[in-house]
Amino acid sequence: MNKQEFDYVIVGAGIAGCSLAHFLSKYSKSVLLIDKNEDVAFGASGAAGAFLSPLLGKPNKFKDLITKALCFSMNYYKKYFFEDLINCGTCRIPKNQEDEEKFQSYIPYMDFEYKKFEEGYLFEIGSVVKPYEICKKLSDNIQKLFNYEIQKIEKYENNWILNNEIKAKNLFLTTGADISLIEEKYLDIRSVWGQKIDVFTTSKVEVNYHKECSLSISNKEGIVSIGATHHRFDDKKQESSYDLKLKNINKLKHNDCTNNIMQEDVRELLAKANDIKTLNDVKVLDIKIGARASSVDYFPMLGKLVDSQKSFEKYPHLKNGFQIKNENLELIDNLYILNGVGGRGFVLSLYLANKLVENIFNNEELEEEITNFRLFKRWAKKQNK
Repeated sequence: MNKQEFDYVIVGAGIAGCSLAHFLSKYSKSVLLIDKNEDVAFGASGAAGAFLSPLLGKPNKFKDLITKALCFSMNYYKKYFFEDLINCGTCRIPKNQEDEEKFQSYIPYMDFEYKKFEEGYLFEIGSVVKPYEICKKLSDNIQKLFNYEIQKIEKYENNWILNNEIKAKNLFLTTGADISLIEEKYLDIRSVWGQKIDVFTTSKVEVNYHKECSLSISNKEGIVSIGATHHRFDDKKQESSYDLKLKNINKLKHNDCTNNIMQEDVRELLAKANDIKTLNDVKVLDIKIGARASSVDYFPMLGKLVDSQKSFEKYPHLKNGFQIKNENLELIDNLYILNGVGGRGFVLSLYLANKLVENIFNNEELEEEITNFRLFKRWAKKQNK
């Protein structure tokens, strides 16, 4: 059987995969975007609130990353996708007195302008984007293969073979919470299931809000999005729709187990939203669920993967905490990931995708805290225990 051949194949068509496709297409026309679902943004990205909002706090590397990513992404959305960006500001409301005191302690370290507004503080940069429309436009003019599940990936000579049908010179995995295609045990993902609801209300909502949930406006009169819940299912909920292996999840007819959880989440979200702003004459129009993916340290995962077996064979003392320079570790050739963007996918993905593509084509350095080296080194130290 003749295999389809591509220079760059991306598995996963959420915001991470679509962002990668967009930036890769600036350097190559041989790009294929694959997803098990029938369209882009059919997983966690489609269930996202798609907020663009600052991270508050004292200076640290994670906050610096979010600030850089937010500035980059806002400018990019404004320049190329302004019709799908709603920049009306976000009001951050402290949950209690302790939260208010924290906010006051962060004031000397604010990266963005804000002002007192109602019960909280309005950040003018706060925005939302339309998830489906953004992913659709980012992947415009990219060759796509939907409703296609990857069962196995194999390395043959210098290429990756997918299902014995597709040959890729370079493979990118942007599969979010489902990392079953990767055998490296140090790649630790936490999947957090979230739910977003779209409602109609006669109440006027003119800015976005965030307290214990997020309340965001759309460009349609009276439509408000509310999200998101946070569930970690230890039993993986194999008999429900909370299963990472399912496809087209938000088009399924859910069973009683799933519906009960979803309806309880609707009640929770409406209660939290009404604690922010009273919503009158509410009618629930749409419910979406999806599993967000985050790493154990909340930083994203970007770039090539360390080949743990080959690295241990070359440097057995790694298991004793022996330090090796990153460039000396054995890597898996031509395999890249962009993952672990958590609930900030629409802030981080554009920034990280551009960083990775510039690293590949122009040798621009990636900061250690966003690469996979950090995860491997922490894991390696524990292997002798």
